[in-house]
Amino acid sequence: MSSSPAMSRRERNKQDKLDRITTAARDLFAEYGVSEVTTQQVADRADVGTGTVFLYAKNKGELLLLVQNSDYASALERGIAAAAHVVDPVEAVMAVLMPVVECNRKQIENGRTYQREVVFGDDTEPHRREALSLAARTEAVVAEILGRDDDDDATHHPDRQVQAHIVSAILFLSMALTANATKSVADVAAEIEMQIGVLLGR
Repeated sequence: MSSSPAMSRRERNKQDKLDRITTAARDLFAEYGVSEVTTQQVADRADVGTGTVFLYAKNKGELLLLVQNSDYASALERGIAAAAHVVDPVEAVMAVLMPVVECNRKQIENGRTYQREVVFGDDTEPHRREALSLAARTEAVVAEILGRDDDDDATHHPDRQVQAHIVSAILFLSMALTANATKSVADVAAEIEMQIGVLLGR
């Protein structure tokens, strides 16, 4: 992440440390899986003290949220762009969700642990709040797609909001289920698409 010219030296130093910690955690989690990585290893890779890591994430779960939130946000933006010109609502929703599924399953253990942290993590922690905001944004985008042909504003249409919430639950369960741990991205996506089709009466 590039720093703004207006940032002070102290702010640039903090941003540099955050970037190094995020990169170190991302690389280590991708290589070994979150359960096999210690915060000391992240600190060593980032060339900072362990205490510095805890300034940005108070535990390993929050560190995973920090990493995955950034990847999730990028995936969601790619999905929104891909869905912009897709007419069929199921196909458009899947265009939004597919990069998210791919992101979540780059490393299966990390993806499933991320899902658990989103649901059961500490309400007071900023990275979990960001994760919940991303989930809410995903739902809002899905509601907007489902309401494209409605006369009123889809984001305020209760049925569309409920449908989008159900889609979010389908997405979560399909990615988190132990039974799906060995399935390919294509298989998980097909399962999600089938359920969304049933939901929308297809």
